[in-house]
Amino acid sequence: MTATRVDTETLRRLPKAVLHDHLDGGLRPATVVELAETVGHTLPTTDPEALAAWYYDAANSGDLVRYIATFEHTLAVMQTREGLLRTAEEYVLDLAADGVVYGEVRYAPELMVKGGLTLPEVVETVQEGLAAGMAKAAAAGTPVRVGTLLCGMRMFDRSREIADLVVAFRDAGVVGFDIAGAEDGFPPADHLAAFAHLREENVPFTIHAGEAHGLPSIHQALQVCGAQRIGHGARITDDIPDLASGKLGRLAGWVRDRRIALEMCPTSNLQTGAATSIAEHPITALRDLGFRVTLNTDNRLVSGTTMTREMSLLVEEAGWTVEDLRTVTVNAVKSAFIPFDERNALIRDVILPGYEA
Repeated sequence: MTATRVDTETLRRLPKAVLHDHLDGGLRPATVVELAETVGHTLPTTDPEALAAWYYDAANSGDLVRYIATFEHTLAVMQTREGLLRTAEEYVLDLAADGVVYGEVRYAPELMVKGGLTLPEVVETVQEGLAAGMAKAAAAGTPVRVGTLLCGMRMFDRSREIADLVVAFRDAGVVGFDIAGAEDGFPPADHLAAFAHLREENVPFTIHAGEAHGLPSIHQALQVCGAQRIGHGARITDDIPDLASGKLGRLAGWVRDRRIALEMCPTSNLQTGAATSIAEHPITALRDLGFRVTLNTDNRLVSGTTMTREMSLLVEEAGWTVEDLRTVTVNAVKSAFIPFDERNALIRDVILPGYEA
C-alpha cells in the first residue's frame, strides 16, 4: 500500500502507540469551559471551538516558553478531584477513539495541588480516572492500555519527591518518570538525586532533551543522568553533519546503536521552532538511518492534533507508507516502560494483526 492510497479513515483504524503525550495538554475544549465555570477560572473565551483555535494560534508562536504558558488554563481546571477524574477518563476515551491501543500519559503532580489535594491524592485520583476510561473503552470494543509517567518540573526542586511517588505507585499503573518544563537553562543534571534513586529502584525514566537545547542536553540526559528514552530529541541531527551520507557523530551513533527511543512530536516541534516543516522534520531522515524513532502527539489540545493527524501529515507531506507507520508503532511498543513479555504480546497479538488487516 503506497502513501497516496492511505485515506484518513484507514489511518484512524490502524493500531497506534503513543509514548509522549501530556495529560494537561490534551483536554477537550468543552471540558475546559465547563470545569472553568465550576471553579471560577476566567478563560480567553467560553466558546469551545474558539478556545481550541486560541490554543492552536497561541502554540504556533515558535517559542517553547510561550507554548508552555498555554497550560495555565488547563491546569486551572485540574486542581480538584472532579476535574482530575473527568480529564483522565476522557483522555483514555479520546485515545481509544483515535485507534490507540497503548499509551503512556505524563503529567506533573506538583502542578495539581493548588486545590488542596496532596501529591498521593493527585496520583490516586488520576489513576482512578484512567481506570474508568480503560473499562469503558474495553466495554465499547476499543480496548487501550494506558501507563502513567510522573513528571518532575526541571525549574523546581521537587523531582526527588516525585521520584519517590513513582516508586510508591509503580504497582498501581505508574510505569516511569520524566522531567519536563522549559529546557534551556535548566539542565537535567540538576536532578541527579531523583535519577539515582530511580536507578536504585529499577524504575525506567525518560528525559525531555534536544528540543529547545541541543546536543549537550541529549548527552547529559543519557550519559550523566542515564535516561532510557529521549523526549523529542530532534536536535540529535546536530551530530549528523550530512544526513544524506549518514555519517554519525559519536553521540548520534550511541543513540542509534543502543536503540534509544526518540519520542518525536512533529507538529509540536514545528510550533516550538525545533523543526521547519513536516516534510523536512528529522523523523524521516532518522528513520532512514536506522534510529528507533517513535511518533507522538505531545499535547493534543495545544497542538490541535491526534495520532491519526500526525500519521496523515507524514503520509501527505513526507511520503510515508503504511509500512513506515507500522515500523514506528512497533518501535514505540518495543520501548514502552512495561515488561518485555507484555510488549511482545501487544506487538504479536494487536499491532501486527491490525496492520495486516
